[in-house]
Amino acid sequence: MTLKTKLMATTAAFLIATTGAVYADGHATHPETGEPLASDQTFTYRDLDESPSIDPGVAEDSAGGDILRDLFEGLYNQDATGALVPGVALSHDVSDDNLVYTFTLRDNAKWSNGDPVVAGDFEYAWKRAASPELASPYSWFIELMSLENASEVIAGDVEPSELGVTAIDDTTLEVRLTQPLPYFPQMLTHFTTFPVHQATIEEHGDDWTKPGNMVSNGAYKLTEHVPQEKLVRSRNEMYWDNDNTIIETVTSLVIPDENVALTRYLAGELDRTDVPAGQFPALSEEYPDQAVSVPMACSYYYTINLTDENSNPALLDDKVRQALSLAVNRDVIVKNVLAGGQKPAYTFTHWATAGFETPDTPIATMDQAARDEKAKELMAEAGYGPDNPITLNLIYNTSDSHKSVAIAISQMWKQTLGVETELANQEWQTFLETRGNQDYEVARAGWCADYNEASTFLDLMQSESGYNDAKYTNEEVDALLAEAKTSDNPQPLYEQVEQIVSQEVPIIPIYHYASVKMFAENLEGWPFENFQQNWYSKDLYKIAE
Repeated sequence: MTLKTKLMATTAAFLIATTGAVYADGHATHPETGEPLASDQTFTYRDLDESPSIDPGVAEDSAGGDILRDLFEGLYNQDATGALVPGVALSHDVSDDNLVYTFTLRDNAKWSNGDPVVAGDFEYAWKRAASPELASPYSWFIELMSLENASEVIAGDVEPSELGVTAIDDTTLEVRLTQPLPYFPQMLTHFTTFPVHQATIEEHGDDWTKPGNMVSNGAYKLTEHVPQEKLVRSRNEMYWDNDNTIIETVTSLVIPDENVALTRYLAGELDRTDVPAGQFPALSEEYPDQAVSVPMACSYYYTINLTDENSNPALLDDKVRQALSLAVNRDVIVKNVLAGGQKPAYTFTHWATAGFETPDTPIATMDQAARDEKAKELMAEAGYGPDNPITLNLIYNTSDSHKSVAIAISQMWKQTLGVETELANQEWQTFLETRGNQDYEVARAGWCADYNEASTFLDLMQSESGYNDAKYTNEEVDALLAEAKTSDNPQPLYEQVEQIVSQEVPIIPIYHYASVKMFAENLEGWPFENFQQNWYSKDLYKIAE
């Protein structure tokens, strides 16, 4: 055996041991597809904003979720189509009344420090997420899961120890619900349900999420974090399926300007970036193998402050809100402003949501000319018009795309209704606080499904929802949503909720998202068929060019 042959054999053995790849023709090859792998197995992508937190119990945004699915692993993951696959849990049993779930956990899952991942880590994490002490903005998700005593724990009426989750032993987790939820297992891919390492949190407090402190159980571990600049995660050698991970390092770069990000992508600095508003047609023609648009489980809308603290009393009038919604020409927004495969939204629930049939709301059955005419009538009935115009303030988080949409809609309101709109953009964290504290009149919002079922959207219309930023209250809506949770056929109930929301307009649905991205030609494994676009870096790889 020559020295070169020995080196190739040694390298092949190393690759098989560390990546699951095999070796052929001078290249490592993918163990399943046989594709030759690139020597550079790094993935670098653009994020619009710095995520508020990478603590699973506190995180609240979708970009943070992307990071957390790399750093942590819950009971279940999703495959390329969005179907459930084992994570830490191998399987579960359900009681005859569908109220008790018993999960069997794998015995080879480890934390990045080598400690075993046990059922008690999930029990601790869920009780922590629900505790008033943590005051998580996403504690409401624990309540949506219908865990026993969740409402009482979150309200501070009973101790977190009373929450309906118990580690029977290291590999058995029992979960008790107050009502059957057919989609409950789907909820377990959400980051709020991920385990956390109790000893690390107790040792470091709020600093436990910093590099060098964080102990995680996902395919990657946190190695570098420069706030407002970048976050780097590298392969976790302790991960139970590390042998089948191919991407070595993942870097997310905070680049607020979409056009700057596109320039850096075209220069080869990024493997994935967002397509700026309006540029998809040209980019897909010039780069047909890189520009991609697929449906994504998110809805874009404007939320209207309905509290008494709103300094603009006109917005408390149903007729004014209806007029504002009618005057938005959604076809212009999706075809001219965005042009990336988005669809007009006349309901809050995304049209492609599993099991959901989009109802014909009155606004959806009209053409734009009829909508504009009706909008003028309603505004006049409310006592507003050229002689008594409305001025309103619209806030959005800093983004060229959000700005383009806001400018277009403000022009529509001006042209059709004479409304003067003051636009204001805010940095992401500030924006979340402003909107969450109801310190606004009209605010840009977007909601991405936490699971693929209509309630993930419509539960935001429930009076006590943590993300009901309009502070909309309607007892009939609350009752319909409660009934839907235990119904064998919730579709008619969801239709009723959508019709009520369309009439009372606490929000103005504008469009249903598409994921519109540029992907490096040699990047493979992206889950384009996953409606939620939940991706895991461990499933990605780069092929040799």
